[in-house]
Amino acid sequence: MRPFFPRIKRTGSARPATGAAWLAAGCLLLSCGPVFAQAFSPLPGDDDTTLSGDPVRTERTGATTATAAGTSPATPADGRTATPETTGSISTGSGEPLLNDPIIDEDLARTNLRENTVDGLRSQLSLDRNDAPGVRFGSFVLKPTLGQTFNHETTKTGETRESRSYMETGLRGVLTSDWSRHQLMVTGEGTWQRNLSGTGETEPTADINAALRLDIGHATTATLRAGYHFEREDSTDPNAVSNASVQSGIDQYTLGAGVEHDFGILRGSARVDFDRYVYGDAELEGGGTLSLEDRNRNAGAVTVRLGYELSPALIPFIEASAGKSIYDLRMDTLGFERSYKSYGGRAGIEADLGEKLSGELALGYQTYRFDDARLEDLSGFTIDGLINWSPRRGTDITYGISTGLEPSTTAGESGAMIYTLSSRATHELRTALVARLSNSLTFRNYPSGSSSDEKVWLTGAGLTWDMNRYLALTGDVSYEHTTRDSGPASNTARVGVGLTLRR
Repeated sequence: MRPFFPRIKRTGSARPATGAAWLAAGCLLLSCGPVFAQAFSPLPGDDDTTLSGDPVRTERTGATTATAAGTSPATPADGRTATPETTGSISTGSGEPLLNDPIIDEDLARTNLRENTVDGLRSQLSLDRNDAPGVRFGSFVLKPTLGQTFNHETTKTGETRESRSYMETGLRGVLTSDWSRHQLMVTGEGTWQRNLSGTGETEPTADINAALRLDIGHATTATLRAGYHFEREDSTDPNAVSNASVQSGIDQYTLGAGVEHDFGILRGSARVDFDRYVYGDAELEGGGTLSLEDRNRNAGAVTVRLGYELSPALIPFIEASAGKSIYDLRMDTLGFERSYKSYGGRAGIEADLGEKLSGELALGYQTYRFDDARLEDLSGFTIDGLINWSPRRGTDITYGISTGLEPSTTAGESGAMIYTLSSRATHELRTALVARLSNSLTFRNYPSGSSSDEKVWLTGAGLTWDMNRYLALTGDVSYEHTTRDSGPASNTARVGVGLTLRR
């Protein structure tokens, strides 16, 4: 095999030629230096486009470029082949592209990209993301809320006009169990008012309710309930004392028990409810008090319901109820026996189409049959329903309709049928700013015609700004208009602003 270098004796005359060759190769390398610092640009027709910065692929690209240009790697005069140099940007040494490489998209250089959802849809905002975490007591969580508002109220009845400014303090708490099975929830709420200026009757309220759910089996659930409610009778109520400076306070005690069971496509439920009403004394304008103990009563009712599951979203049902109401005094101060028996039935449909639409609607008939033959039966058709609609994320609308029967205290009058239409909307203007709008219309109709029918329209609007999850700023405005078939109309306007503290 012939050696690569000829075995000839080197003489002094050969050294200048060899040195000149090495000098030419060095000049060639130095002259190409500025080109190496530029980004790689493929020649027309070259499909082997690579990202600069990859030492392996760039090395191949350099060889391809040289061949396409019709040149070959530099060969020294002594016959040795020089290693082709790479072109493009300086390598990072780890095989990764440079962050400032103009060819690479900016997002490709990020290493902390956000993870997308599995289905590719936008994740839903948590409804309680701004809620306070609450206080934990063992296996219970308590979420207290304290509110303080300054309000101004103006009332006009006929030609009489009065106004007042008052402070209202509200306290609310929700205690929820954190059990793997069963659940206990206790809610309490109360408001207290103090007049700062002007004249007007204060309206304190108090509510406390407890519900214990018992998961007896896979398809059987039992519920036990207890509660208390207090309110002062409205001076515009037809049963209120006309010449009272302070109306009677009403205490209501409730007890209940129910059970639900799924029989395959049939769903059955039964419940028992008991209510106790206690009326306090009314304070008269001329001094003294008036006892209203003749209105104290106990009421109980049994209700059964059977539904048929057409689908998990649609369940038509029928419902029947029977009850008895017994007054503490056999006869009231006017000599009428107010105790009565109640019967009712209704049919409707329950729908659950997810978070967008849910609720139920039912039509029925209900009657009160009084023990006193001089009092006519109080009866009529009923319509009850509640629809929850969310047209878009952050917007919730509730429509309601209800029918109630209200016994009367007027001599010879059985009572009134009360129909109420209501709507409420909440909308998130911003993540921490929520707007509220509410409307209600109440019809009080006396079938006998001996008393004046009444219509009450109430509308209101408000804003809640969550400064943080513990503190919120609220503002509310409302207007109430009451008209009667006989007698003057009344108008009440309220405006208030306050702070709410949550824990």
